[in-house]
Amino acid sequence: MESSALLTAWKRDPGLEFLSEVSSVPLQQALRHLQAAFANFFAKRAKYPTFKSRKKSRASAEYTRSAFRWRDGTLTLAKMDAPLDIVWSRPLPEGAQPSTVTVSKDAAGRWFVSLLVEETIRPFDPVDACVGVDAGITSLLTLSTGEKITNPRHERADRRRLAKAQRNLSRTAKGSNNRAKARLKVARMYARITDRRRDFLHKLTTRLVRENQTVVIEDLTVRNLVKNHALARAVSDASWRELRSMLEYKTAWYGRELLVVDRWFPSSKLCSTCGALRAAMPLGVRIWECACGAVHDRDVNAARNILAAGLAER
Repeated sequence: MESSALLTAWKRDPGLEFLSEVSSVPLQQALRHLQAAFANFFAKRAKYPTFKSRKKSRASAEYTRSAFRWRDGTLTLAKMDAPLDIVWSRPLPEGAQPSTVTVSKDAAGRWFVSLLVEETIRPFDPVDACVGVDAGITSLLTLSTGEKITNPRHERADRRRLAKAQRNLSRTAKGSNNRAKARLKVARMYARITDRRRDFLHKLTTRLVRENQTVVIEDLTVRNLVKNHALARAVSDASWRELRSMLEYKTAWYGRELLVVDRWFPSSKLCSTCGALRAAMPLGVRIWECACGAVHDRDVNAARNILAAGLAER
């Protein structure tokens, strides 16, 4: 690759001195990622690679086994005299040896170290329970058991402070130190919202997967839902797409089954008792009575129908 051969010359360029601050390994890895991105583009598997700004993009460096030392739970990177001072989020699996280390810095100024290891995940013990899940706004999830999980609305809780921080940012002069401080404050608020939301979703999805052998969800088109300006903010805050992604890989990890019901399935309009289908069901109707006499909570009824439809399509 021609760019790889030019790497030595780039390090001598007066405007690119920062390339010499790190080991050559992460630089070579970046070039490999670039090559893979262009290969995927020319093979029509991906869009044209986007420019990664050193200042605006998430800073990251990938170290392969030859560029770091892992010994007795300490990590030392190439060109460093002492191990990194790391607060570990969780211990590595016993006997695991990292094959790749990625160091990154997010927009909020926080540094992270990710270690790639091989791990054998033990599946959960089989259970008999199955659950249907209906996603919503007021209740983030409604289960076929009748349980409703309240939407924490993490973004809404910090909306006033976030708006104030964004107004302060807009008043600062471009390129000034005050603007950099204001931008960092906004980034930290977004990071707080994201971290709280992700923590809540992890705990919720792990609980669903642990307690149920089969989880049935509806195939929601989040991309289309966020086009509705009245719902876009609430839908984004609910983060249904991330919730589904977590359910997908956790069910695969722990030996569970995830079933997805077609998005056009009329889960809300169908009576879960007799199977009668109502002609219409406005969003304002939360409780309704079927001709058979059954009185339904809209969301609980939908979750039960989703469960029945998923199990029927096995």
